[in-house]
Amino acid sequence: MRTPVNRFPELGRVLPTSDLAGTAVSRPGRGREGAVVAAAFVICLLGGTVRVEDALTAPPLAAYLLALVSAAVLPARHRRPLAVLAATTAAGLAAQPLGLVLSPLVIAPALVAAYACTLHVPGERRAAGAVALAGVALLAGSVPLAGDLSWQDASRIGSVPAAPLVAGLVGHAARTRRAYLAAVEERARRAEESRELEARRRVAEERVRIARELHDLVAHQITLANAQATVAAHFVDSRPEQTRVSLRELVETTGQALDELRATVGLLRQTGDTDTGVTEGPAPGLARLPDLLESFRRAGLEVTLREEGRARPLPPGVDLTAYRIVQEALTNVTKHASGRGTRVGLDWGGGRLTVTVTDDGGAPTGPPALSDRPPGYGLLGLRERATAVGGDLTAGPREEGGFLLTAHLPVPPVRDTATAEEGRTGHANDGTEGTT
Repeated sequence: MRTPVNRFPELGRVLPTSDLAGTAVSRPGRGREGAVVAAAFVICLLGGTVRVEDALTAPPLAAYLLALVSAAVLPARHRRPLAVLAATTAAGLAAQPLGLVLSPLVIAPALVAAYACTLHVPGERRAAGAVALAGVALLAGSVPLAGDLSWQDASRIGSVPAAPLVAGLVGHAARTRRAYLAAVEERARRAEESRELEARRRVAEERVRIARELHDLVAHQITLANAQATVAAHFVDSRPEQTRVSLRELVETTGQALDELRATVGLLRQTGDTDTGVTEGPAPGLARLPDLLESFRRAGLEVTLREEGRARPLPPGVDLTAYRIVQEALTNVTKHASGRGTRVGLDWGGGRLTVTVTDDGGAPTGPPALSDRPPGYGLLGLRERATAVGGDLTAGPREEGGFLLTAHLPVPPVRDTATAEEGRTGHANDGTEGTT
């Protein structure tokens, strides 16, 4: 069966039967078509054997002629259902003038045409009207032309117009079933498309997440390595000792970058039943913030930390996001800022964690900054991270010079002061400022 195309269906909506009008439906094969026409011819011919007194005789020539004409037009019922119904109905009305008894057997071709009409005529009302009109015509033609009306005549008068109506109801049921099957197929196709779109969306989101993780894990290490190499090149002649220190730190930084890259790629290669031998460590959080700040100080960046309010444990996603925000902001200062003074602030007030990273925008006090590097996707990734955990992030230049990044992240309510203190072990005391 060919499924009708519905361009804008609502998912789960059963197509009304009127939507099937004018579309191609299943056509019977030649063998089935021939069987239908032959059956209609034989039944109509058998109807010609019935006499008024309910006796049976051999079918007269008029019965052969009526059956032949009625059955001959049936193959066109798929293309011209109204015309075929009209022709078969007219042939049935000619039964009494030809000396035949008008009965449901004689109008068998009209019943087939009525069934086809309800399947193929556009619009249910139009099809129902055509079948009803044919029934009314057959009712008028079944009245005896002469003589009294007997009980046999009354039964025939009732059965003849009812027959096409019953055939029409059967056709309507078949039409409704085809519409339902078409709607089910359409729903299944749409559901399959939705599954494919959902899979593609998840793949795209996973690709963005992987790209963001690789950027956060590796990019800042490469930036630090570049800064340390710049320091070594800057002091290679004037301060050889400083150069050797920077080169040692450069070796450590690149080694850490390779380890993190190897661990990240190893995790990406893992499958559900395959162990690559890479152990996934705990995700970084604010507990590792002092080590992060120290790594940037070794690269020549002057960083101070100020923390206000009572610290409390954070959900893993929020903790990681806060850490990545500080990491990426300091990486951007190292790459693009002309000054070296940077301040990191953590404010736990107002039921949320406010993370600020500010650089002074002044003249550089050490080796040249990497300000000639083109901007990347760091800030975009940070905004996506903050939004994903229910926060927000803004960044832009300050009026007094420099650059300010501010992120507001949700913080769960404090449940246990002791737990909150343990969750922030290693951080500076509330309201203190320094280079911890």
